[in-house]
Amino acid sequence: MSIGSLIIEAMIYNAQSLKQKRSVTKSVAARLKQRLNVSIAEINHQDVWQRTEWAIVSVSAEKKQAEKELQKAISILETYNDLEITNITWEWL
Repeated sequence: MSIGSLIIEAMIYNAQSLKQKRSVTKSVAARLKQRLNVSIAEINHQDVWQRTEWAIVSVSAEKKQAEKELQKAISILETYNDLEITNITWEWL
């Protein structure tokens, strides 16, 4: 069994309020959960309008499959025009 996690820091430049930020973060989480076999949670910067940090986790029988799912998650995040990824940290358990 392989457990892979990503810690992704991002800026949401178009967010002018926490309400707008939550709209984007909920959309991202729903899209990732719908398309991939991953779990996602906002783990930092909940009270900052334009900044977020997510933990995304994938569990698989093989490391290669978990890595593939997490790479797809990054690709999906990169499609958002109002979102800029500033840092990605990979961890394996």
